Amino acid sequence: MGRVALVTGGSRGIGASIARALKDKGYSVAATYGGNDEAAAKFTEETGIRTYKWSVADYDACADGIAKVEADLGPVEVLVNNAGITRDAPFHKLTPEKWREVIDTNLNGVFNMTHPLWPGMRERKFGRIITISSINGQKGQFAQANYSAAKAGDIGFTKALAQEGARAGITVNAICPGYINTEMMSTIPEKVMNEVILPQIPVGRLGEPEEIARAVLFLASDDSAFITGATLTANGGQYMI
Repeated sequence: MGRVALVTGGSRGIGASIARALKDKGYSVAATYGGNDEAAAKFTEETGIRTYKWSVADYDACADGIAKVEADLGPVEVLVNNAGITRDAPFHKLTPEKWREVIDTNLNGVFNMTHPLWPGMRERKFGRIITISSINGQKGQFAQANYSAAKAGDIGFTKALAQEGARAGITVNAICPGYINTEMMSTIPEKVMNEVILPQIPVGRLGEPEEIARAVLFLASDDSAFITGATLTANGGQYMI
């Protein structure tokens, strides 16, 4: 049995591609999900990857859920913080509820998942923490003050925690995808896609979830042991830093 990897938001979209790629590479994989029971059941049926339901916004639920995963599969050695939501609105229409929902899931959720796993990783002198941030955490985005703030916070969290984990054999890195070809993108009108979105991307296409998954595989591997505190951009050249 390979190393144990836990992927939040792992039953759909980018998370599902990450979970599949890790399993194909020999990891024992668990995937969390927040609400779509039907999609999770279908994902498990198709892949054999166990799914666990809890909200990453709830610290106690995360601690209890992680304990269940570790009882089933063994100590979690690779954590992929992928779960995220959007509640977009121009700032003058952004409600405190929409602000809190996004911060609680996209930023606090990263703390809630990482914190219970940290002592075990330190004790074992090994860990890989990979957080899926966003291009919009780097450059900002209209009507996404909440989302951009949370995703920028994920990058700051990564840089700080990497310094604490380095001597303990724990690497902490972030990946910032741009526009990725997921179900969410399929709802965008063709005219908007062709005239607004694609012209912003120098490579002229959307990214594929599998491309993000391959980046995760590298950061989870022993080959990346000298890389920590890094932010890997994967946006087709749309935003360069």
